[in-house]
Amino acid sequence: MPVTAHEIHLKSRPSGMPGPENFEFVERRLADPADGQLLVRTLWMSVDPYMRGRMTDRPSYIAPFQLGQPLEGAAVGVVEQSRDARFKPGDVVTHFAGWRDYAVIDAKTARGIEPSSIPLEAWLGALGVPGETAHAGLLHFAKLRKGETVFVSAAAGAVGSMAVQIAKLKGARVIGSVGSEEKARWVKEDLGADAVINYKTAGNLTEALASAAPEGIDVYFDNVGGSHLEAAIDATRLYARLIICGMIARYNDETPSPGPRNLAMFIGKRLTMQGFIILDHADLRPNFIREMSGWIAQGQIKTRDTVVEGLENAPKAFLGLFSGENIGKMLVKIGER
Repeated sequence: MPVTAHEIHLKSRPSGMPGPENFEFVERRLADPADGQLLVRTLWMSVDPYMRGRMTDRPSYIAPFQLGQPLEGAAVGVVEQSRDARFKPGDVVTHFAGWRDYAVIDAKTARGIEPSSIPLEAWLGALGVPGETAHAGLLHFAKLRKGETVFVSAAAGAVGSMAVQIAKLKGARVIGSVGSEEKARWVKEDLGADAVINYKTAGNLTEALASAAPEGIDVYFDNVGGSHLEAAIDATRLYARLIICGMIARYNDETPSPGPRNLAMFIGKRLTMQGFIILDHADLRPNFIREMSGWIAQGQIKTRDTVVEGLENAPKAFLGLFSGENIGKMLVKIGER
């Protein structure tokens, strides 16, 4: 039988920082799934900084959101109706039709989750894109080696908190940057960072990083850009690798900001900077799932979620990312299994 879905649509394109006026809560009657499709009921959805870029109508690695249409993103849900032999009602899947409580999706875009003791929401965090991004960035792109020093910006965020822990598990010395004392305590005491900088109270970030890493850094995992990237370049050792995952400090800029003033250091220090999109590297996923699942089972990876209840509050959760309201992964809980 057809169901009524509740969806969050993009009502207007933001200029600068988005606001509640850019979103619209909509009811829509869904058609029954056709052959090769599933009707899924969403339990958890993710909000992520990269979604800000999709709100602007410009070419990028992923299509922009369309006005008057539901936003989308990673989610975990339950199959309610199936027209595909690989899935049956009651199966739990990850899918990309977030920002709505029900969705009809192509079965080929869903991935089944095997029953386990791991919480379902972990498939949007440690076992999802954030964990996968941190794992690939450090081990595949940076080729992190035991004994090296790693600097992670936004170290209390979804990706950063995974990067801190993976780097420690691989034998690195880790310095994290955060924006509050609560986050600093969590990153140091719970995640095991060797040093933590509260960039909001540290004064000169370049000097603070130099003090935390007097011998320099070998790897910078960048989630922020801006002054963090400039400070990291100053702190690099010879042949250091800068892995560019995100630049949340720049996502709401209406005009391009000046680049780091110290790019000439790339020459003398023989630095390498690599940007990447984890969606391009599905071949790395099996090894990541195997290794991360083992770490979680052994209690070697700690997670913390900031949970907002209710689909109608998803815009609030998303906007909270840009004011640092989340510790760990920001999630929206929509339903119960």
